[in-house]
Parts: sequence; C-alpha cells; structure tokens
Amino acid sequence: MKRKRTGNVLSTSQSGEANEANLPDKQQARLTAILSNLQQSGSVAVEELSKRLDVSLVTIRRDLDVLEQQGLLRRTHGGAVSIEPLFYEPFKNDRSFQAQVERFAQEKRRIGRAAANLIERGETIALTPGTTTTEVIRGLPLNHEITVVTNTVNVAMELSKRKDLRIFVTGGHLHGDWFSLVGPTAVQSLSQLLITTVFIGADGVDAKWGPSCFSPDEAHLNSVMVRHSRRRIAVVDHSKFGVVAGWRICPASDLDILVTDTGATAAMTEPFEKANVKVLKV
Repeated sequence: MKRKRTGNVLSTSQSGEANEANLPDKQQARLTAILSNLQQSGSVAVEELSKRLDVSLVTIRRDLDVLEQQGLLRRTHGGAVSIEPLFYEPFKNDRSFQAQVERFAQEKRRIGRAAANLIERGETIALTPGTTTTEVIRGLPLNHEITVVTNTVNVAMELSKRKDLRIFVTGGHLHGDWFSLVGPTAVQSLSQLLITTVFIGADGVDAKWGPSCFSPDEAHLNSVMVRHSRRRIAVVDHSKFGVVAGWRICPASDLDILVTDTGATAAMTEPFEKANVKVLKV
C-alpha cells in the first residue's frame, strides 16, 4: 500500500525517485543501456525501457531528456529515435554513398558496438575512415574521459555534441568518399601523439597481407596511426576477408584484436588466430 505525503515525508514512490537521482552510477548504467537498445533497433519506447530497466516512467523520461541534451538521440512522443546526422543530408540521394552505408549495415553496427565496449576509461583512441569505424564512434561509452583522434570529418561532426569527449582532428586536405584528411600535414599532426587504441577499418583484410585500402594516401596515414598506438583493433565485416586492396595499412601480425561478424567462417579467421590475433565474432 502506497503511503501519502505527510509533512516532509516522501511517499514510497517519491523516495525511490530521490534515491535514483542520487545514484549517478546507476543512471550512467541506464543511459548506456538505453543507447545500446537504440543502436540495435533505431528507436526506443518509454514503457518498454521502464519495464526492462525496472525504473519508473518518470526516470526513463528524465534519462531520455539527458541524452537528447547531449545530442545522442531525438525525443518523440512516447520514446526516442536515433539521430540521422545532418552532415549526410547532401548525400542522401547519392546512390554510391548510400550503398556504402547500407552494405552489411546490421553487421557493422554489431561490430562497432562490440569494439566500442573494449574501450577503457581515460583512453586516447584513433579511428581510420570508413563505415564500420563510424559505427564504433556511435557506440562510445559515456563519461569515460575518452580522447578521440580522427582524420575524418564526419566523425568529428557526429561527435561534436558529445561534451564528455575530447576531439582531436588532424589537418590535411580532404580526400575520398569518406571525408578523410590526408597528406603531410595530417601525418605531422600525429607525430607527438600517444594513442592507446586504434580502430582500423579496411577495404580488405588478408592473413598474409594484413588490412589494406584502395587509397595510398589513406593507407599511409592509417599506418602512422597504427605505429603510434599501443593496441591495434581491426573492425571488418566478413565480406572483407581475403581481399587485398593494393595498399597495406600494416601486417596482420601487428593486430591485437580483429572484430568481425558471425558471417566470417573458421577458414577465414583461423589464420589470424594462428598469428596470435584475438578474433571476436559478433
């Protein structure tokens, strides 16, 4: 039976709300869970989240408001939806661009989310250009004091509202369909950086050749990121295995972890495991 408010005494439900407000760690866990659900489905409902996370509707609405203020979702009646980056608006009718975005989109989303879960508090991370590395940044944990190093304009744009992140963008000249900055200026800007983890997207990945891409300028800059990083994580969907794109980013033996989807067969991944690369299939 619920108690009514008398004097300065809160009702049972109000007391629960007050306790939740004083538990930032619990709120942080909810915010992360909400974003994870949003990444999977593209939309979330207040009532469903309330049941799943075992908190009140008021608490969920407050959490969604916090995430909207951080630019991580858009509130709707009864829930929220993912934000479609306005940066991509000029390209919405570009068939080749859309084909890149939509190809194995679900697999790339899972890979990106799993890779982002490997990030620890206080890390300085770098990301090479590409659709899969873009999914990594969409899964970055909240309030982890993360510094993001990128030579990719779209990544910087998408993260611009994340006040909990520090963003470092290289110089260079704009190149290619994925808005990458390349050239001597970009390379020089990385010279003094110490990167904890680099996430490597690639046009192809081969056990003998390693990850590779079609652009020599991008391959060169990506290889510099790899050299300045303590931990190297390749993020590639199964269609990239066995493909040699022509310009090597790094040898396969330089990789620490390879994150891919369940479409990758044992025959595809075993050569990497034999080279002491940890393989995660998601």
